Amino acid sequence: MHKTRKQRYLLAMALLGTGTLFFFALNVCIGSAGMPLLKIVRTFIGKENEETIVRILWDIRLPRAAAAWILGGALALAGYLLQTFFNNPIAGPFVLGISSGAKMMVSLMMVFLMKRAVRVSSAVMIFAAFIGAMLSMGFVLLMSRRVANMSMLVVSGVMIGYICSAVTELIVTFADDADIVNLHNWSRGSFSGMTWENVKVMMAVVSITFAAVFLLSKPLDAYRMGEVYARNVGVNVRLLRVGIVFFSSVLSACIVAFAGPVSFVGIAAPHLAKRLLGTAEPIWMIPACFMGGSVFCLFSDLLARMILAPTELSISTVTAVFGAPVVLWIVAAKQRENTV
Repeated sequence: MHKTRKQRYLLAMALLGTGTLFFFALNVCIGSAGMPLLKIVRTFIGKENEETIVRILWDIRLPRAAAAWILGGALALAGYLLQTFFNNPIAGPFVLGISSGAKMMVSLMMVFLMKRAVRVSSAVMIFAAFIGAMLSMGFVLLMSRRVANMSMLVVSGVMIGYICSAVTELIVTFADDADIVNLHNWSRGSFSGMTWENVKVMMAVVSITFAAVFLLSKPLDAYRMGEVYARNVGVNVRLLRVGIVFFSSVLSACIVAFAGPVSFVGIAAPHLAKRLLGTAEPIWMIPACFMGGSVFCLFSDLLARMILAPTELSISTVTAVFGAPVVLWIVAAKQRENTV
């Protein structure tokens, strides 16, 4: 029996890994600018040096695909941590208003620095987003102490999100006309305009955070059984909760700083990964969530670019179409459990 379960886990990991590579390759190869597959392959192996193809591949498509892979995985992992923390199946950075708080602070920083002709660095963006994420998380934590009902916690998060979005709109009114377009496009969620500098920064932040979260696999496994059980097996619950809040906020901040708020991936991907694995053990769920989020975002970004090409949809528009039904399914399943 144990051997059969392990085979299922390994097969699920292999499927997710293959899916990640497959959609990454599609994102690099497919675009509004037509390029024969043979030319793309020859460019990668160094036998083709046509400037247009090289620039499209190395300066546009590859960093964008890399960003969708890294940030998609980070978003799913943040959602998994929040669901574990609140013991709430529909907790996520977007639903709980954490992404909106991060967006508010990034908008404030961008407008403040742009008006002074100061270049906004990746580090400044992530720091501003982290402060915003922590502020929103603080309000959610306060509400979680006062409401025991799952739906009321979600409603509280949505209200926090609306407040932060309203403040963001107020901030944007003070931006210069030339900057409003960029702020508007970013605030809708997009992986466009990524550079290799951005990719290096997000890779460093997400890799370190992923490693730290993975090292918490055993404490998280005990924590999901309940706080009393976790304490009885020697877990420092208070420190673990601080770690979950901190790491989920860092991941949410990194996503919002570079791609803006992206909806539903943080809720849907962990549940789909859990369904595929057939287990909730963190040691398997953490890498599975990351790869599942990567597949989700790579697939959605490809559709966002291609459905109405050359017009590009926001990434949140596409993720909502596929993620919202998953959320409805989760709510319906939870309701059935409560009535049985």
